[in-house]
Amino acid sequence: QVQLVESGGGLVQAGGSLRLSCAASRSIFSINAMGWYRQAPGKQRELVATIFSGGSTNYADSVKGRFTVSRDNAKNTVYLQMNSLKPEDTAVYYCYADSRGLRSWGQGTQVTVSS
Repeated sequence: QVQLVESGGGLVQAGGSLRLSCAASRSIFSINAMGWYRQAPGKQRELVATIFSGGSTNYADSVKGRFTVSRDNAKNTVYLQMNSLKPEDTAVYYCYADSRGLRSWGQGTQVTVSS
């Protein structure tokens, strides 16, 4: 497994931007997939974005065109750039990593978007 630590959450007005970071405890070069889930109060955790080891990406329909996931293998870090934020983006955002058949999770970072 790999330890993951998120940062970058906070309070932002609608239309604003935030960048989340997910720092891994070891090299992410060989990690098959990394990305972000989110969970709003009273709702199930939902997949937001994934980036694969080859660089391809997937996004939830609700964030396409607004969010961008990227990875910096040299820094062992995955990012989520969030633009044009909406109040419905308010949630705890969790980083995850899938490697060698195991999934690791970060502790989560709160994102709050005010209207």
